[in-house]
Amino acid sequence: MSDALVLRADHGAVTYLTLNLPARLNALSDAMLAAICARFDEMMDAPSQRVIVLRGAGKAFCAGHDLNEMRDKRAGPDQGADALHDLFTRCGAMMQMIPRLPQPVIAEVHGIATAAGCQLVASCDLAVAAEDCRFGVNGVNIGLFCSTPMVALSRNVARKQAFEMLVTGDFITAARARGLGLVNRVVPPADLADATRALAEQIAGKLGVAVRIGKRAFYDQLGLPLDQAYAMTGAAMVENMRAPDTAEGVAAFLEKRKPDWRQ
Repeated sequence: MSDALVLRADHGAVTYLTLNLPARLNALSDAMLAAICARFDEMMDAPSQRVIVLRGAGKAFCAGHDLNEMRDKRAGPDQGADALHDLFTRCGAMMQMIPRLPQPVIAEVHGIATAAGCQLVASCDLAVAAEDCRFGVNGVNIGLFCSTPMVALSRNVARKQAFEMLVTGDFITAARARGLGLVNRVVPPADLADATRALAEQIAGKLGVAVRIGKRAFYDQLGLPLDQAYAMTGAAMVENMRAPDTAEGVAAFLEKRKPDWRQ
């Protein structure tokens, strides 16, 4: 069942993971969260795969949490506090797997990305969106402030812009999302798959060990004081420079030829 909920397809060094619950707009149900985590676990130890594209089947990328499940959990003892806390803990853990994955993760976004679906886009390393896509953290419209989606959103979007989205519940366009830094590229809907594939293949063509070291260092240095960030990234540069294929890359550049990389 979990395999069917998140489909995996490898195209060369690029892995496509497709959320496959279109009848419910790929809602992050308990089963969907488990399925995504299972696929991410696979990718943690997949050195031949250099990029992950995360996309949704059907009319939308992801509409956030399954409200029917959330309502049922709330009906339990103590208004479901334990069950609801468990849900948001598991969802947060899934989101935090993305920066720990060795591969860059690109969200390919169409239709809508709302609430935890918008959080998922914000959690990905990169995002390409169809120009008719809409984004929102709309929980406030039903009386449920999007506090957990806010974590990823506020780390992508300027503070006042993020807060406006959270307190109004308004949708923003893909063009606006790009202007705010939530997505990298906006393309016509018919070009979405090709544009995402082109970006994925461009990244997949780089030296794998360099991108793996670089992604890890990128996230590790973000929360550090300036001196510690330089110390940590300096160590990352040393690790990268000592990799055998880096020496080949430097030599190829100096000799004006294409590198013969093995990793």
